[in-house]
Amino acid sequence: MEKQHKLDRWLLASVTGLIIIGLMAIYSATNGTGDTSLFYRQLAWSLFGVIALAVVYYNDIRIVRDNAYIFYAIGLLLLIAVLIFGRKIAGQTSWMKIGFFSFQPSEIVKMATILALARYLSDENTDIHSIPHLFIALATAFIPMMLIMLQPDMGTMLTILPYVATMLIMAGFDIYIMMLMTFPFILMIAGFFNIYIVLALTFLLILILFFKRKKFQLHQFFVIGPGLAAGFFMNRFANEILKPHQIKRIQTFIDPMSDPQGAGYNALQAKIAISSGGLWGKGFLAGTQTQLRFIPAQWTDFIFCVIAEELGFIGASLLITLYLILILRLIATIFAITNKFVQLTLGGFVSLMFVHVVINVGMTIGLIPVIGVPLPLVSYGGSSLVGNMIMVGLALNFFRNKRNLGYHSSVLTRKKSAP
Repeated sequence: MEKQHKLDRWLLASVTGLIIIGLMAIYSATNGTGDTSLFYRQLAWSLFGVIALAVVYYNDIRIVRDNAYIFYAIGLLLLIAVLIFGRKIAGQTSWMKIGFFSFQPSEIVKMATILALARYLSDENTDIHSIPHLFIALATAFIPMMLIMLQPDMGTMLTILPYVATMLIMAGFDIYIMMLMTFPFILMIAGFFNIYIVLALTFLLILILFFKRKKFQLHQFFVIGPGLAAGFFMNRFANEILKPHQIKRIQTFIDPMSDPQGAGYNALQAKIAISSGGLWGKGFLAGTQTQLRFIPAQWTDFIFCVIAEELGFIGASLLITLYLILILRLIATIFAITNKFVQLTLGGFVSLMFVHVVINVGMTIGLIPVIGVPLPLVSYGGSSLVGNMIMVGLALNFFRNKRNLGYHSSVLTRKKSAP
């Protein structure tokens, strides 16, 4: 008889590896500063995250599902509270402090929104093709997005959109209609980048032809027209809409040398650090860019360059491989379990994790504008770490209870053939 494992060891091993690499990178990034508190704080957050993971892992999944709306409501209250009582850091009111305890509500709200959206979309009474039901699903996501924008934190807000689209498509929403709905937003964002609006329009028109395989239809012009108008409006009035630091980030993304000592400094120094790491790296605690503090606050959003410089291409590849294992195990669990709430929850988490990794690594190597997105389970930050550990605990819980949730054994395990 085949032995059934209740613990997804590959998932747990990949998460453990990412946390260890993150702690090493944070220790190196703060080494010699005379302040080792950041490392010990992250270590404490890691231990707290393990406890949170264990609590979720051994809990009844029905409690999580039944209270998903309560978690969501608490998250919204925290977002409102941070706007009133929060601390303003680098132009953003994103942090709350209670005694010695500081946290970022938006990181927790991302997880709560996934649970609430999964609960609503998995309800048998929800018809995603019904306009009222679709409106409620979109409102569930857009309410926290608008509150996060008021902080303002565009980076966190942008990470919500992909998992909302993913979960709606998984719930049965037409991918073509979803694509048309996102066109105006894509063209609006592209409007900030001058020539990029032309490239975005060309790409979107190709997608329309690929999906429909027919001539353009009238409804497509009703989508593209407002999108173009929004894009040109944003291009014309970007200076009035965006904050000065956001405009600087866009300018330095297009031309980092336009402000090498200012807004473009981090991006340029990150590229130098990554390229100087070579194949094997300069060694732990031996990176010049890292140890000489050329990159400010390198233990947060730019921690990837610390790893790439000291551990080289091999170390960076190991990091990406661990993320790949984590994401593939989550995807395998989605296909293995037939419970809709589980599938939607894991689908949202996979999308959120993937987008975070792509954006963070992309901005450190200069492919994406710097928008302040942490590297999951690696960057310094207790709110993000604990939130991700809770989601990992949920994934492990789903795996442990796969028999009760509807399970295709052939997806996650390989049965031995009879002799």
